[in-house]
Amino acid sequence: MKKIIIAPSILSADFSNLAHDVKMLEQIGADWVHIDVMDGHFVPNITIGSGVVKSLRKITKLFFDAHLMITNPEKYWRDFKEAGADLIVFHQEILADKKKLAKEIKDSGVKAGVSIKPKTSVEEIEGLLPYVDLVLVMTVEPGFGGQSFMEDMVPKIKRLRKVIDEKKYNCLIEIDGGINSQTSKICLKAGADVLVSGSYIFSAKDPTEAIKLLSI
Repeated sequence: MKKIIIAPSILSADFSNLAHDVKMLEQIGADWVHIDVMDGHFVPNITIGSGVVKSLRKITKLFFDAHLMITNPEKYWRDFKEAGADLIVFHQEILADKKKLAKEIKDSGVKAGVSIKPKTSVEEIEGLLPYVDLVLVMTVEPGFGGQSFMEDMVPKIKRLRKVIDEKKYNCLIEIDGGINSQTSKICLKAGADVLVSGSYIFSAKDPTEAIKLLSI
């Protein structure tokens, strides 16, 4: 049975006490920390920059999954790499040369991923799959936490699983948006490898149990 990776999103953490919440994630068995970076332009919200990532890197060895929901990641990804990100995810919908960007990120010694918004098809990224380590499928419109899971995104997960398996690409499938103990099962059945969950974990009475329920 394959290992399911759980990546709690600190978008739902207590921003006045991020260090405490990230240390808590380490203690309760999280695999990754999902870091949502928003610029107020690509998505209608502003979150954190590389300085926060650098500060958090000092207090944990957890894998940092930096999701750059920004218009020009080609200008800023190096800041996040230097700050301690292990995986840098950019969006298919940006205007930059995605293959070039993925190569530059991987050549720097960290992993590269591509994300697709709900209205972006799998077909649009099939040519990029050999160049990335991960595809992030958004099951909500990116920008804000706490949204409801869009079940009509499930065929995308299945399509990606089929293509990746048939072509034998070394590429994980990550899902982000409305993930809880029920929707996680839908995603895992469809072929997901990595589950991002924010409010479900951080609002749980027992976060340890919440993480366990995501992976079964």
